[in-house]
Amino acid sequence: MAEAERIIGMPETPEAREPDRAEPPEPGGDEQEGGATAAAPRGPRRVAVLFTVAVVAYLLDLGSKLLVVAKLEHHAPIQVLGDWFELRVIRNAGAAFGFGEAFTIIFTVIAASVIVVIARLARKLYSLPWALALGLLLGGALGNLTDRIFRAPGVLEGAVVDFLAPKNFAVFNLADSAIVCGGILIVILSFRGLDPDGTVHKD
Repeated sequence: MAEAERIIGMPETPEAREPDRAEPPEPGGDEQEGGATAAAPRGPRRVAVLFTVAVVAYLLDLGSKLLVVAKLEHHAPIQVLGDWFELRVIRNAGAAFGFGEAFTIIFTVIAASVIVVIARLARKLYSLPWALALGLLLGGALGNLTDRIFRAPGVLEGAVVDFLAPKNFAVFNLADSAIVCGGILIVILSFRGLDPDGTVHKD
């Protein structure tokens, strides 16, 4: 777990922060960066943001899957934008977008590990954008992990329900979308020099 925290970029202790980074603002204070003022959520606030985003993403994914399985599975696809986008239910034993179907259990373990790591990092999180990004990752991972555990063919080997089918692209679901959006946001935050603990790189 310590290695996972190091990769994501979360310092293990306040003393471990780089000396050339600005300290996070005090509770209720503002941090100035490039002329913009931004308040960093602290204490219970940043945990609430992370888990609220995760719960919303998870419920949307779970509800959409229950709906399409009940109404669309074993039926003809529904065209939303002609041939460009349709709703078509498939069962995916692999990772996001249908990759690696022979490694279902491995992807299940990875998803569970991501959930544990994010939950552990929550207590050290002081950045609102990072809370949003990690919340999306957590909600998406929980959504697909639920399928892995409770759907056929068995526990930890269940096939994920995918139903969003753009033309000439893999079929995916809302959990996949949340994971990808969270990952893109993390890349953007990293390039902008914002760390999960609220500090900002000066260089």
